[in-house]
Amino acid sequence: MQAEHALINWHTFWRGNALRRSDASIYPQRILGYLALCLTLGFGLFEGHFTAAAGSFALYLLVYPHLSQLVVYWLNRKLAYPLARLNWGLLVGDAVHLGLAAGFMGFSLVPTLSQLCLLVFYILLRSDAWHAMLALVALAAGACFALIAGVPLSLETPIAITVLSLVLLVLQLALAACQLRTHNQKADAVQQELATIESKHTHLARDLARYLSPQVWQMTFSRSGSGKPLLKTQRKKLTVFFSDIKGFTDLSEEMEPEDLAEILNGYLSDMTSIALKHGGTVDKFIGDCIMVFFGDGQSRGAKHDAMAAVSMAIEMRKHMRTLRQRWQAMGIHKRLEIRMGLNTGYCTVGTFGAESRLDYTVIGREVNLASRLESAAGADEILISAETYTLIKDEIMGRDKGHIQVKGFARPVSIYQVVDYRRDLGPARSYLAHEIPGFSMQLDAVNLRLEDIESVVNALNQALEQLQD
Repeated sequence: MQAEHALINWHTFWRGNALRRSDASIYPQRILGYLALCLTLGFGLFEGHFTAAAGSFALYLLVYPHLSQLVVYWLNRKLAYPLARLNWGLLVGDAVHLGLAAGFMGFSLVPTLSQLCLLVFYILLRSDAWHAMLALVALAAGACFALIAGVPLSLETPIAITVLSLVLLVLQLALAACQLRTHNQKADAVQQELATIESKHTHLARDLARYLSPQVWQMTFSRSGSGKPLLKTQRKKLTVFFSDIKGFTDLSEEMEPEDLAEILNGYLSDMTSIALKHGGTVDKFIGDCIMVFFGDGQSRGAKHDAMAAVSMAIEMRKHMRTLRQRWQAMGIHKRLEIRMGLNTGYCTVGTFGAESRLDYTVIGREVNLASRLESAAGADEILISAETYTLIKDEIMGRDKGHIQVKGFARPVSIYQVVDYRRDLGPARSYLAHEIPGFSMQLDAVNLRLEDIESVVNALNQALEQLQD
């Protein structure tokens, strides 16, 4: 993992800075550039076209690039001077020396233009575009200094010097193209390796996401305005839900582990999908027990959270009938029934645990009450506290179940049994369910499609004929 982080950091440095900095890859280009100036000045002196001062300046140019590179290295390593500013100083220095060289050449047209084009090319390749303007100013300053020194003008360029200047220009451009090609190849190699690492991390993140609720996962990798993770311990009014399967412990002693795991995983997957559909945060699985809470993250108020939790419980109870039919088809004739408990109240939600192992969960007496209600519930029964019933009684029909004594509570606790949605009760109800040994029926008129009604009627007619026979 450390090697992967080092590779990413190195790639970020290289992509962001290497093409903009005067590092070791620029050194041969500077040497070749100054060598080209020296050869042009020397050959012009040999041809008698340039003055003796040009020859002396050519000797100086043989030393300057090495000396300047050493100065930059010393200032950066020993004095920790910013490399970006040092490279900018090198750029200005090179532009001034090119202006001086153009002056000592008497501003011969071809050598001056070839070196000027090469300077602009390197600036645009390795620096920002506006640096070209500043470099041209530095070049003009160097040229003016040469004019003040009294170097004679000689705009015409002999054929030999013209050919030499063009050959040297081609060589320098070829070197730049080779280095650019090398940089591109390295960039492609790093990009491919980064893509491999990113793919590996994506698969790892996808696997880890299966161990966290989507809401907790989102908060874990989200940042607040201050840059800190959104996961923090706080008091909130939540609706907490517990459920388990009545009779599952006895079934687990009778079945093979592989078959039991298939049944349990299928049950937990279906119930988790229902919980997420209603916006619940799946806290944990304890065997066949499921703990879900509502009100953390993007809450729309305690009333909405309680209604969402109860709606989830009703849908889980309905879905349990479908699961029983599926299990009977698998040869499991033991009747498995769900029991559920819900409570609304202020809880402490956040991260708890050790430094090496943390868990994002809720704690408090209200959580314990929800667990006790689940234990007190009967088969396919949903028990809720008075606090929860007060929030949802306008839409949900509840039956008063009296009081129960709960450990940790000084007084008996009022509880209610969830019957169903008020809209689904009475003659106009949209949901019908009937289940006895050998017969099971569920009718959900709200979710029944019009094109499926004829199929349902045919199935009922066939069942009626079968019973009459």
